[in-house]
Amino acid sequence: MTGLPPKRLLPARSDLAAEHLRGRVEAARFAEGRRRRVAQPALSIRREPRDGAGQETQALFGEGFTVYEETGGWAWGQAEFDGYVGYVRAEGLAEPKDAPTHRVAALRTYRYPKPDLKAPPLGLVSMNAKVAPGEPSEDGKFVSDGEGGWVVAAHLVPLAEGGEDPAAVAERFLGTPYFWGGRESLGLDCSGLIQNAYEACGVCVPRDADLQEAFFSRADHGEIVWERENAEARFTAAALRRGDLVYWRGHTGVMLDGQRLLHANATHMAVSVDDLRDVAAHLERDEDLPVTRIVRPTPISALRIG
Repeated sequence: MTGLPPKRLLPARSDLAAEHLRGRVEAARFAEGRRRRVAQPALSIRREPRDGAGQETQALFGEGFTVYEETGGWAWGQAEFDGYVGYVRAEGLAEPKDAPTHRVAALRTYRYPKPDLKAPPLGLVSMNAKVAPGEPSEDGKFVSDGEGGWVVAAHLVPLAEGGEDPAAVAERFLGTPYFWGGRESLGLDCSGLIQNAYEACGVCVPRDADLQEAFFSRADHGEIVWERENAEARFTAAALRRGDLVYWRGHTGVMLDGQRLLHANATHMAVSVDDLRDVAAHLERDEDLPVTRIVRPTPISALRIG
């Protein structure tokens, strides 16, 4: 049916679909979702309910996940943050508590069992992990995370706060390993890098490169400064600015200036800075992936309002 999101964002299978889709999709049965929260640093969302299935994306600590079916140790449902649908290990979910009010602003931070930096940590959570902080420690350095742990208070910011330069956030990930489907600071892919950078600035954007391209190509979200279909010549450096987003079919990166592209890529298996022309020539020559579009996003302040 028309008016439905892409399949990856649609909680519907032939045998089961979300109750709110009744009358819009065909399914053998419909179910009300049960809200859960991610209780691990990062939880893989897979296309199939098996560990060997490819990772589509990740849900981060503290984020919500709506479960429509749980069987054989797997939960099928939808991520609350960006709407991605898939299978997660049920053991990585827990009952919801207080709604998160803050997110991790540091690249990553440890959770401790008590407000003591010498205590063996419970784990490491990444930028944009969500928490509902409670009481501060006596010295004010730590704050309880609402999940039985303690985190450094200075590493948290309210969800509504954020920076003004996504490119600057993305630069903090320089050297991070490339990880297909990754959203965490220990490893992420090209669109995960862009999504993280914008979330750190208070803007939620779609997960995948094609959806991001469509999002920023909307008149209220950005401006198309070059597109292959309507171009008579290749893009020129003079036309590019810091923050411009470059798209290929299945790849994206952010410009640091008129020449340098920051992107998570499989060539270096890391987040790297490269000359845009070198990247474009490499992808077009070796993988037949020409640049499809370059967009200039609307300023962050306007995107937050929108």
